[in-house]
This record gives sequence, C-alpha cells and structure tokens, in this order.
Amino acid sequence: MSILKTVLNIAAPLPDLTGKERFLFIGPHPDDIEIGAGATAARLAAEGKKVCFLICIDGRYGTDEIENPPEPEELAKIRRREAADSAARLGVEELRFLELCDGGFYRREELMTAMARAIGDFQPDVIFAPDPDVRSECHPDHRAVGSAAKELALFSENPGIMARYGAETARVQALALYMTARANRFVGTDGYLERQFSAIFDCHRSQFPEGCASAKAVRLYLRLRAVDFGLRSFHRTAEGFRVLGRIQMHCLPEAD
Repeated sequence: MSILKTVLNIAAPLPDLTGKERFLFIGPHPDDIEIGAGATAARLAAEGKKVCFLICIDGRYGTDEIENPPEPEELAKIRRREAADSAARLGVEELRFLELCDGGFYRREELMTAMARAIGDFQPDVIFAPDPDVRSECHPDHRAVGSAAKELALFSENPGIMARYGAETARVQALALYMTARANRFVGTDGYLERQFSAIFDCHRSQFPEGCASAKAVRLYLRLRAVDFGLRSFHRTAEGFRVLGRIQMHCLPEAD
C-alpha cells in the first residue's frame, strides 16, 4: 500500500455500516437484494434498524422457459408477490416498487427520477445497491440501477440537483455495493444465512423451482461466499461490500 493511500485511510476512514439507523436496499429485480445482501438485511432488521427494499424492475422476462414461457404481465405479478413474501421472511417491513420494464426497456431519466424520489422520501443513512462496475456483469438492469444509485448517493445532499428530480434532499452517509468483486468492508451474518436461503429458495419459486439445478448451484455459491468473507473478517459467515463514504465518492481515485 502506498504512503498516500495509507494516509488517506487514516484521514478519511470508511464509515461503519452497522452503526447507522436507516438502510435503503436497492435491487434491480425481485430476488437480487436477497442474493446480494439478504443476510445483512435480516441482521439489520433483527437489530431494530429501519430497513426498506426498493425494487426497480418488474422482472417480467425473468424465466428460462423456452417453449411455454409465462405471460410477462402475469410473471411480473408473481414476482411482486414473491418479493413481498421474501422481504417478510427477512423481517423487512417496508417494500417499494418502481415497476420499470425488465430488460432495459425504460428511459434512464425515468429510473433516476423514481429512485431519487424514493431516496428523498425514505431518508437513508446507507444505500445498498449492486456494483455496476463489475466487468463480468452483462445485465443492463444491474448496471443501470447500480450506476443510478451511485450518482444519487453522491447528489443526495444537493438541493438543486435533487429538485430537478422533484425529490427531497437526504443525508446519505455511505454507499455499500453488493455483488462486487472488490469488497472492502464485511458484515458478520452468523445465524442469518439460513434465513437468507429461506427468503430466496422458499419464496422466489418462479426463479428457483424446488430441486432445480440452478437453486443448488446458487445455494452452494452463497454458502462458500459467506464462509470466504467470514474468514476475511473473523466471522463464521459474512457478506462483503464495496463501501464508499462521502469523501470517497468523488475525486479520490485511491479509494478504488
């Protein structure tokens, strides 16, 4: 580590995530929050923190059925119900939907405006969102939602910019990017992994039918990921995030 980076880490340490009170988890589709940060959400909710899920995209095209795919409108309704059941399983009482069309069929301005208004209304201390800068990520919804969350976390305190979206300002203190390859902060999830699994595999049955190969693969991946992050952070299991405080969000390339 360079001398400059060492000094910056001392002068501008990353914020403590679990010490905050209000957490907005932003997901591209139903089930993404649960996969990326479900155990953390369950822990925060159990600790009495205010947790809200904001699901941006309706997931109407989220099926592997080739010959007889479900009608998109009907699948969107199913996935909304699944998301509500899953949030309840994690102890999350507040759930919001933007209902933009799956597959990138929306204007960026629509996403930015709706997300900004949700941020202004909920007033989060911390925003969780997917990392849009993962080089292997090919889904436009994940990249778009993560990018919008990054920009709005930065602009959340700016009255002029938030007003352009018809939104109130908010004092967002940290951004925590999940589904990231560059985790720099970890949240211990001992005791919450099985609750995360239940929220994913018992609730999101349209995506993970009982006994399907993908469910087994995702379950194994999440368990191995939790153990790996746990070893890196002196927990039995953990989830990892790319965390940026307000200082690290702009003009500080060493934060990367």
